[in-house]
Amino acid sequence: MKRTFLAAASVLAALTVTGGAIAFCGFYVAKADTSIFNKASKVAIVRDEDRTVITMANDFEGELKEFAIVVPVPVVLEEEQIHVTENAILDHLDAYTAPRLVEYFDEDPCIQYDRMEMVMAAPAMQDDAGAIKKSADSLGVTIEAQYTVGEYDILILSAEQSDGLTTWLIENGYKIPDGAEKTLASYIKQGTKFFVAKVNLDEQAQTGLSYLRPLQIAFESPKFMLPIRLGTLNANGKQELFVFTLTRKGRVETTNYRTVKLPTNMDVPLYVKDDFGAFYKAMFETSVQKENENAVFLEYAWDMSWCDPCAADPLTDDELQELGVYWVNSMNTDAQRPSRRPTPQGRDVFVSRLHVSYDAKHFPEDLMFKETGDRSNFQGRYVMRHPYTGEAECEAAADYRSTLPKRYEQEAQSLANLTGWDIQEIRDRMNTEGQPFEEPKKEPWWKRLWGNDTKKG
Repeated sequence: MKRTFLAAASVLAALTVTGGAIAFCGFYVAKADTSIFNKASKVAIVRDEDRTVITMANDFEGELKEFAIVVPVPVVLEEEQIHVTENAILDHLDAYTAPRLVEYFDEDPCIQYDRMEMVMAAPAMQDDAGAIKKSADSLGVTIEAQYTVGEYDILILSAEQSDGLTTWLIENGYKIPDGAEKTLASYIKQGTKFFVAKVNLDEQAQTGLSYLRPLQIAFESPKFMLPIRLGTLNANGKQELFVFTLTRKGRVETTNYRTVKLPTNMDVPLYVKDDFGAFYKAMFETSVQKENENAVFLEYAWDMSWCDPCAADPLTDDELQELGVYWVNSMNTDAQRPSRRPTPQGRDVFVSRLHVSYDAKHFPEDLMFKETGDRSNFQGRYVMRHPYTGEAECEAAADYRSTLPKRYEQEAQSLANLTGWDIQEIRDRMNTEGQPFEEPKKEPWWKRLWGNDTKKG
């Protein structure tokens, strides 16, 4: 029987990059959400002092009776500390924070007016419970608690020795990957408990859903961390993990690995609009991850009260509270809520989006975090600039057109450096798409003096 053994599970979204437009200094056209990566796990962490709420989405594929997760937790969780929520909230958070592509359109170079600079802010186990408990006792495993929450049967375990815990898990139908015993031993020495969840098929059938909903756990601990080591043991390559943190003070970064910001505000050729998913993956794997194999990457950091540009509306107070942001004020009736759009007053929620591409070799330790007081805004943002194509005939228009080939070449060089793509293939594609590198021929200046009125003598 096949089982899935994960440190943090996630939802696999469809491979899509959606488009749209929004009114700001340009147009938002695409986002690099988690769906462009295979095996992309999503975890949201709300942290305030020692209070922690973790929301984990599931990426399990297969028969639901074969689903199981094991997550190290610092304390024995009571039933009220475990919750099941909806995928849509994590999907919304993903869309809101995703790196994005925006586009601008050059104005008519012949139009003269005073320009004002616009600066963008960097801005069920009950059937044989007695036998299970007896087996656990003989192996030094204690079943600290047992619940059914939503469609999940849940055990909270503690253990004296890793070999006893490993044996118990195997005897109870869990497939343990090679190397698990050593990793489990390190958690047991720290007094860690283990959150174990299986699907209750009867409860799942009653939901009428064809997928598993995210699990949430709430607890208090001085450690601000996310256990990832168990998840590397049965992985057949690197795994993509997206961690969304919501705090009061400011940006979150890792303390035991470097936190590196993505390249941002780079101009790219127009055809990237149709290949944004491929562009972002190539950029991440070539110019970001390759040079920083054991780093954590910051893709977004922003005050949740606003965004510029917005790939999606900020989360509502109800959504934030569902994730565990208990300090926002949620109004429960439509009469009390004049608008579902959040307002800057009284929210005090800062969101960070961290992207980790990890394996056991480069990430031998769990992720340890710290909340900083840095509230400066950051986002992965890539820009397309459309040239003016109207019939401008002034001298300024000729000068403007003469600058375009150099601009196109800079865009091509930027794209090649970011992605590792062949520079000549980029140039050829740009030429095909109407971004020629050849400098347009200038009309003699005197032809613009009298136009077609000039008579032959």
